Amino acid sequence: MTNQTDLTRRQFVAGIAAATLATALANPTTANSDGVEAMTITPFKIAISDEQIADLKRRLATARLPNVLTTDWSRGQPVPFIKELVDQWANGYDWRKHEAELNRYPQFLTEIDGQTIHFLHVKSVEPNAFPLILTHGWPSSIAEFLDIIGPLTDPRAHGLDPALAFDLVIPSLPGYGFSTPLSSTGWDAGRTAKAWATLMDRLGYKKWGAQGGDVGALVGRELGALNPEGLAGIHLQQIFAFPSGAAGEMEKLTPFEMAGFANFEKFQKYSGYADIQSKRPGTLAYGLVDSPVGQLAWNSELFFGFEGNAAQSFDRERFLTHVSIYWFTNTASGAGDNYFENAQTGAGYRELPNPVPTAVAVFPDDFRSVRVFAERSNNIVQWTEMAEGGHFAASDAPEALVNDMRTFFAKVR
Repeated sequence: MTNQTDLTRRQFVAGIAAATLATALANPTTANSDGVEAMTITPFKIAISDEQIADLKRRLATARLPNVLTTDWSRGQPVPFIKELVDQWANGYDWRKHEAELNRYPQFLTEIDGQTIHFLHVKSVEPNAFPLILTHGWPSSIAEFLDIIGPLTDPRAHGLDPALAFDLVIPSLPGYGFSTPLSSTGWDAGRTAKAWATLMDRLGYKKWGAQGGDVGALVGRELGALNPEGLAGIHLQQIFAFPSGAAGEMEKLTPFEMAGFANFEKFQKYSGYADIQSKRPGTLAYGLVDSPVGQLAWNSELFFGFEGNAAQSFDRERFLTHVSIYWFTNTASGAGDNYFENAQTGAGYRELPNPVPTAVAVFPDDFRSVRVFAERSNNIVQWTEMAEGGHFAASDAPEALVNDMRTFFAKVR
């Protein structure tokens, strides 16, 4: 069993503030708590040109689709389904509407470790709000969190106890979205975690928390191992920990966790995208940055499911917003590089000791983390097996995610 477990692990790793801010904006440089000069924080607004939108629509109208043997999900995303999404993107989707929705929130650019970092900074209307950095995954973007910004920053308006509210920092991962282009190689989850700690310090936050899923969970796990001053707690949607081969460890699993191995087996069967991005992202990127249909189809795998299980339930407008961000920012290469870098270092998967209080919310339609495995190297203080929700819980189960986050951060703030 130990050999099989090690092989499984290797396969998976391979496959896979307002015053402070005002001061920063008013001055070319700002000293952080260590007395080191911080780079300028610059206001930013998303402004995709009319020419870019017209070019997208032209490419969609003239796209060539593959000849296929089957129209089901057995060989990949089926042509009839992709044609529906392409038609909606070309004729029924209004980018300007969603651009305006994103621009409702204050956005900024700063440079950390030589890399441009884009982030939303949404201050709570409540006093004494707790600072929290949210990290998205692939093939997601900052738009992943649109449904939870309101309940977290303005709980009173959403029927929640206003005694716990959050100031939110929502960055685009390096190489993703408006945090592009990549300035150098080496941007794995560990380096990103260091950048996030710098960002929170630069914003003047002395005590703060972190939350994330997918790549965001890898970054969160690395933040715990880094244990920067001020990090009070981490809330994750996955901890990618696997059997060690120790006698009796499988006997400790709950029925929910045991059933989760079916999800994992399905992922191993179908997750070719992770294998390619972990090994040859540069070659793949040529097709994705030149064809919006290619980008759309590639990104649809994880959102709609390998067997189309979420084809009718996941919000297609939200999905097209994610894809539009990837397309307009020429993001495919940087996003793939993230997989490649993590595969080289094991960042996010390596079992470095994480002493920071950690919560895990395990959603049924997702990789189901196993507590007995996760506890080997993490300080788990809250573990929740959710009744519903999937890989992108901030979008498909926002209420459940918000409630679990509020329960956890009330303990550690």
